[in-house]
Amino acid sequence: MDSYREKVLLTGASGFVGDAVLHDLSRRGLFDLRVATRDPNTFSGMAFESVLFNGLNAEQNWTQALEGVDLVVHSAARVHIMKDLAADSMTEFRRVNVDGTLNLALQAAAAGVKRFIFISSVKVNGEGTPLGIPYTADSAASPVDEYGISKLEAETGLLEIAAKTSMQVVIIRPVLVYGPGVKANFLSMMRVVEKGIPLPFGRINNKRSLLSLDNLVDFIFHCMIHPAAANQVFLVSDGEDLSTTELLRKIASAMGKKSRLLPVPVGLLRLIARIFGQQKLADRLCGSLQVDIKKNKELLDWVPPLSIDDALIKTAKYFQGSRNQ
Repeated sequence: MDSYREKVLLTGASGFVGDAVLHDLSRRGLFDLRVATRDPNTFSGMAFESVLFNGLNAEQNWTQALEGVDLVVHSAARVHIMKDLAADSMTEFRRVNVDGTLNLALQAAAAGVKRFIFISSVKVNGEGTPLGIPYTADSAASPVDEYGISKLEAETGLLEIAAKTSMQVVIIRPVLVYGPGVKANFLSMMRVVEKGIPLPFGRINNKRSLLSLDNLVDFIFHCMIHPAAANQVFLVSDGEDLSTTELLRKIASAMGKKSRLLPVPVGLLRLIARIFGQQKLADRLCGSLQVDIKKNKELLDWVPPLSIDDALIKTAKYFQGSRNQ
């Protein structure tokens, strides 16, 4: 790309990942930023432009938002919801993640956008891997849940648009992302560790890939500027896989706490989980999910800038600081 003063449209800027991307790009000062928002007060008074949109769907007109835009970073999505109240959740996932994404992409291509960065998910590949056999960027897609299926359908449509237009597409599939402000299961783990509650996870020998928020936004930046990223699919992680046992010990160390892990056999954990209808939770705690990021290193010369230990310390400090406020 010839100029670092290109105009970027960012969607999902109020989300966990989008907010971090916004702050990272603002700090770098290399782009003119425009943020799509549904609330006119969210970014009022900020040092970048914001445009209103009604929602991520097939009807949204993006003409104003895309005027003069060179790059789109699309992080907005309907994410996995633990207690989904939608009458037909698959229809809702497709309405937002597929129809909304492809509507934006088609209008972006027509408006002359050079590159479209799509934040997808490792769930496109599946829910787990055999120990020591990671997913690669060339692994066959095998999504299990509705969120993963909708992301795959969006990816397929985006690559078709790239094949028919001059707009380049970059697809990024992150694994579990953690960092300051993380929610859901990762936050629950930190809360339990902080309280010193003994956990029966001292003998889990799985391997799971993780991704710090800092490493993800750095990789997104590389995909925005590197010529070789065009029309590629990437898996992204910290490049170091941990067992659940190792992760909990590292979280405890980052928080200055003693890890209290009981050496309960995995088979017994799975039996208890099955009795209480928590098989999916047991799969996440005991199963493996690994990704190979060799393609990122070879094609983009990218290595994760932040180690897992440093990223966990940063996450823990934020968590403990927010608890003390």
